[in-house]
Amino acid sequence: MTRATTDPAAADRSVRLAGLLSRVALADQRAFAELYRETSSHLYAVALRILRESAAAEEILQETYVSVWHHAGTYVAAKSQPLTWLTSIVRNRCLDHLRRKEIDTVTLSSDGEDEPAHDIPSGGPTPAELLLSGAEAQLVRDCVDTLDAGPKQAIALAFFQGLSHAELAAHLREPLGTVKSWVRRGLERLKRCLDGAGYAR
Repeated sequence: MTRATTDPAAADRSVRLAGLLSRVALADQRAFAELYRETSSHLYAVALRILRESAAAEEILQETYVSVWHHAGTYVAAKSQPLTWLTSIVRNRCLDHLRRKEIDTVTLSSDGEDEPAHDIPSGGPTPAELLLSGAEAQLVRDCVDTLDAGPKQAIALAFFQGLSHAELAAHLREPLGTVKSWVRRGLERLKRCLDGAGYAR
């Protein structure tokens, strides 16, 4: 017996994810939170399989969900399944990451900079996780306000505009290592603030 081409459970999930994406396109933060819970483990596994480095896979996952938040409206159900579309974003970002890493390796060896390529700790909150806290927007704003000017601007640009570390450095006209440090420390401080205020993911 051949297996039916249409798996009812998979079809139901695709319909559910497509509905979530349509709501995310309308800036529905609860839908985004549900989409994250439904798909993040799968997408992380895809990134980890390609990159073979947990920190890099986590960074790609962050970038992917920031991109989804901004571009969910471009998803067309007739062209692909939701999970296929999300997976393609992860794969493309992984490939871009690998290309950038090759370039960065050449750059680092030529200019003597020894800042690690990925310095956001795995235990820190991701931009996606911060976005999920939108239900407590005032709490998030209060915590963001505790940050120093540099980290605050870097995180805002990285999160709301989806800029990479390199793009942040160019935009802010600061050394790449400085920007990475701002983002890392800012995320750590935000996590402590949110945890201290009783926010639970």
